[in-house]
Amino acid sequence: MRLLSVSVGRPRDVQWQGEVVRTSIFKSPVAGRVRVRRLNIEGDEQSDLDVHGGEDKAVYAYPAEHYAYWHEQLPGVALPWGVFGENLTIEGLPESRVHIGDRFRAGSAEFAVTEPRMPCYKLALRFGRPDMVKRFMTSRRTGFYLAVLKEGEIGAGDAIESLGQGEDRISVASVVAAKSRQNLGIV
Repeated sequence: MRLLSVSVGRPRDVQWQGEVVRTSIFKSPVAGRVRVRRLNIEGDEQSDLDVHGGEDKAVYAYPAEHYAYWHEQLPGVALPWGVFGENLTIEGLPESRVHIGDRFRAGSAEFAVTEPRMPCYKLALRFGRPDMVKRFMTSRRTGFYLAVLKEGEIGAGDAIESLGQGEDRISVASVVAAKSRQNLGIV
């Protein structure tokens, strides 16, 4: 298990379907080590704190293994690390093996898995594709949010170490499957 990239972004105003939308979904990888704070990563800022951010959604992690799928689904689209709005592009932690409450360490920071990412229309905005939210949910490749248990520093290349399992052993994948059925009528 490894941290492949750390990406951050600041709020910006973007035109979308005739309106100006404030978003922080545009993330770029950072070089070197970066400080992880209780509510976000240094250099990162969430735009809409009603649905993103806060203690339970301070950091968004996305499995790098999903990028191969998206390269097939979106031929010709550039897919640099961070393109899905993730702060951490990770390796070796798919949603099927990650459970709500699982705890991890990367660098000197410690995290707990809190919930899967349920995308909003800003993912469609990021890709310029109105169908992107449905495609993302249908794929069940959503990644997950992390709470910061211990502030510290992280950087690309850090090993990710398991610190313990969540009590209920509910996988992120099972929550995504249930939400997909509920929200999209997907079986």
